[in-house]
Amino acid sequence: MVRIAARCFSSLYVQGQSPAPKMREYFYYIDHQGQLFLDDIKIKNFVTSFKDTKFLQFFFKRIRINDTDRYQKEFPYISRCGREMNYIRCDDVPIVFSHLTQEKLSNRRKKSRRYDAYTNVLAYAGSTLFVPFSPKKLCMLPDSGRIYHPAPAAVGHVGLIKSSLAIELSSGFRYDKNSDENSPPSVFFYQGIEYDLDNEILNHIPNINSPQLENT
Repeated sequence: MVRIAARCFSSLYVQGQSPAPKMREYFYYIDHQGQLFLDDIKIKNFVTSFKDTKFLQFFFKRIRINDTDRYQKEFPYISRCGREMNYIRCDDVPIVFSHLTQEKLSNRRKKSRRYDAYTNVLAYAGSTLFVPFSPKKLCMLPDSGRIYHPAPAAVGHVGLIKSSLAIELSSGFRYDKNSDENSPPSVFFYQGIEYDLDNEILNHIPNINSPQLENT
């Protein structure tokens, strides 16, 4: 299990505070399983996470890098919801892909015509949002075993593969015989096809050398 070093930012804010007229601020936390919590809740597990799919879709669709002049260091992401500003911090990154869907998207045309041509998509936000699955864009970090895949540019171009899905995909990775122990895999096998990994996503993974992630 991978756990982020404990932090406490609740002394910096009050949930629902109003820094300006008709404006409210709230503070959230996203764990490495993609679960969403109020940041100051003490016990974070499935029971205390947000599970309403309409809310999750609304919230995650609006996540952006924090470009405001408030809480940028402590809460590097935001989700604007009308007159509410929601500040977000994460165990890793805000987008965590929980499922790989291998069905045709003909039933989703009304929701997103952009992805009609794709068969395989990665789902997140309670399986309400999707991105096309690109096997050659996967990247596994050898030190942590975490697997990443491109995500919307607004959140920094990178998303994390949930651990349960990562376990399923991990058997497809192969290393170059000349690579060192710090190099990511160079090949990925999927559905009988061999993909050369470009590992370009390494340029977008935040805190890639951060000591905050600890194996326990």
